[in-house]
This record gives sequence, structure tokens and C-alpha cells, in this order.
Amino acid sequence: MALVTQKQFEDSVLDTLLEYCKIPCLSPMFDAQWVQNGHIEAATQMLATWAKNRKLANFDVQIHRLDGRTPVITVTVESTGGGEGTAVLYGHLDKQPPLGEWSEGLEPFNPVRRGDRIYARGVSDDGYSIFAALSALEAMEANNVAHSRCVVLIEACEESGSPDLEAYLDALKVHLGDVELLICLDSGAISYDRLWVTTSLRGLASIELTVKVLEQGRHSGMASGVVPSSFRILRQLIERVEDSATGEILLKELHVEIPEAVKESAANTAKEFGDMYQHEFPLVPGLTLMGNSPAGRILNKTWSPTLSVTGMGGIPTPDIAGNVLRAFTTATLSFRLPPSADSKLCEQAIVNAMTKDIPSNAQVTFKTEHADGWNAPELAPWLATALEEASTDAYGMSPGFTGEGGSIPFLASLGKRYPGVQFLATGVLGPDSNAHGIDEMLDIPMAVGVVNSVITVLHAHANK
Repeated sequence: MALVTQKQFEDSVLDTLLEYCKIPCLSPMFDAQWVQNGHIEAATQMLATWAKNRKLANFDVQIHRLDGRTPVITVTVESTGGGEGTAVLYGHLDKQPPLGEWSEGLEPFNPVRRGDRIYARGVSDDGYSIFAALSALEAMEANNVAHSRCVVLIEACEESGSPDLEAYLDALKVHLGDVELLICLDSGAISYDRLWVTTSLRGLASIELTVKVLEQGRHSGMASGVVPSSFRILRQLIERVEDSATGEILLKELHVEIPEAVKESAANTAKEFGDMYQHEFPLVPGLTLMGNSPAGRILNKTWSPTLSVTGMGGIPTPDIAGNVLRAFTTATLSFRLPPSADSKLCEQAIVNAMTKDIPSNAQVTFKTEHADGWNAPELAPWLATALEEASTDAYGMSPGFTGEGGSIPFLASLGKRYPGVQFLATGVLGPDSNAHGIDEMLDIPMAVGVVNSVITVLHAHANK
């Protein structure tokens, strides 16, 4: 049911989407002064204003606020036919920081269009989402295609791990009503030739670990050999949880048994796409990837625990580094967890392993956050049929199903609150989309395909 053309989408969406791309509305984790800076508020107002100008028969746009928390936008579109249940369409408006220098001619907050692609921070992760959701509903009503009651929910702290989300879900419980379907527009795609349905997401444990040995740094010629290096002690602590030679996580609490169906799906994907990660990432020449096979790499990305050191503190840049034994070293450790693992128990296992018998009795402190992963429930027959129709109509191909390596805490939260809910987690984060990296990109035809796929699924939900 492809009701939206690319031209229609661009005419309705593009001007406001490009203006949104200019706003540096960094998530609170990356902008401690987000209230004073006002960028999240500016983006919230802009998107809410665009939503209020949609041509829908019976709808309401609200900005919800709780003290000390980022705002949430809801756009409630009343049913035009169908059952009594609600479909929730989810996205977020907060952004990651630029990360580094973007390629020549590109800037994080100065959107650039090249052909059918737009480059800007937040354009695909996840600024497009409110535009996609409301474009679908607007087209349905313009073409007399029935939909059930829908609530588009846009949060503003997803990139910080959604710490405000649970409070809003509590506050909006009555408003959301009987949630039967959740459509998440913040996920990924292996290719741009079909609708990709996310079957699982990894959880997350974020550990900010500081090892301190001095109150002030001292000349390395005077202190080295006497005062232990904070960096060396940090290395020893990390070795307790990760094998530095293989990258394997050593704590049994962070591992789960991978379902056979997941292994089979990974094998089938590898058979069709080959060793796709050889081309997905900007690898240095000759780099040997982790994993013993293409299918093994898919499982590593989607179901294995991993560790990435995503930040360092207390270490000067080389151009200003002196001969000093530094007082402390801080590392931000990002653990990705299997979809079915308990993130709280995993976090505790990590902390336990790194706080016992500290080498040299150094001072060690932690800051921690965790979020559960998500494993999709079995598809209801009506949704399985709708997904096949949606992808075929929008792209000319059957849908693809795959796990993702990232985290979307909203899915786990809703799954716990509404055990019977059906999920469609999808998105536009395909090849070269570079979410969280430099040169983030939105492929416009892919976004239009997602819009038309959402139309088919919402119509099926109304008529199930």
C-alpha cells in the first residue's frame, strides 16, 4: 500500500527536517547544561509545531514535562476505524555529539544534500522518525485508509540511555491506553532494498572507572619506579573482564545461550550477503576482523557481550604531554550485553570483578548505568502477513529479519509493561548511515519506504 511518493514526502517534510538538523540538541549525557542552552527545547518546539500543522481529522499534540527531566512529545491521532487498541509509534529527537572532524564539505549541524542523501547529525538517528510516523497517518486519512488509535511518542534522552523514560511511561499510562502494537523507528537495516525488521537488541552496561594514585601529577623521572602507574592498574582491572588477545568477555554472568533459530538466521544472512562487515566499516587496509566466520561475526554483533573503551580522561593530548606520572586515569567502558541478559546483574558482576583486591591499593571509583536488551516476541499471524505485504509493496522484496548490536531501552520497557504487545522495530540506519559517527546520513528513498511500510502495518492492525 504505497501511498506516499518521494516528492510528496520531500514537499511536506524536507524544509523542517533540515532546520531540525541545524539544532545541536545533544542528549543530556553530552550537554550537562541542556536546560540553559535550550537546544532540546528548540527542537521540541519545532517538531511539535510541524506536527500541529498536519492535516488529520482528530488529533492532539502535547509537550509533556516532568520536573528535572527532558520533555516528551505525544501526537495522539484518534481512530478512523478498527479495534479499540492503541498503536504507539516511537522515536527520539536528542542527538549524539559530532564525534570528530567530518569529511570535506560536511558539517554535523549544517545539513547537506547530495543526491538522495542528507548528511547531518541526528537526521537518521532519529530526527526523521516523527516526520515518517505522521506522514504515514496523514496519507492514510487522505486516502480513506482506516487506522486504529495511534500515539506518536518522541522522547529527548534516548542517546543518554532513556533515564527519563520510565517516569513518563508511568505518567502517560492512562493516556497510552491499551497498547497492542509498538512501532519503533529507531533501528537499523542491512541494505536499502527491503524493510528490515529487528528481532533483537543488545543491552548495555556503562562503567566510568577512575584509578587514582596521586593527589597531583609528579615528574616521571622522580616518581616512576616508586609510584605505580594509574594506567597500568587500569589495564590490570580491564584484563579481569576482557581477554586482551581475543576480545572475549571473561565473566560468565555476561554470557547467554544463543537460540538455535538465531544461529540459523545468522547463517542465512551470511549466505545472502557474504562477509558484509568487510564493507560496512571504514577499515584500515589489511585489518583482521573478530569472529571465525561471516555468520560468527553477525552473532558477535547481536548476541555476544563485548567491551568498547569509548572515552578516556586524565590523559593529555600528545602535543601537550609532558614527562609527568599522571595522578589518575579514567576510562568509560561500554559493555554491550546479550538481548536476554539481566543488565543489572551484569553490571554488578563487572563492578565486583574490578573492585576486589585492587593492585597497589590504588583508589578506584565508579559511575554506572545499565539498560536491558530486548528479544522480539513471536509475530502474530496478522503482523507476519502485513510485514510481507508492506515490504513487497514498498520495495518489491520480502522483508529481512536481523538482530541489531545497539540498544533501545524503550522496547524493553514497553515489553515489560505490555506483555502481549506486538512489535515492529525498524529504521533507516543502513550502510553508510554512520549513526553516532562522522558523516551521519539519511537515505531518502529508504525513509519513504519505511513510511509506506508503516501505512500497511497500521491498516492491518486496524483490521486484524
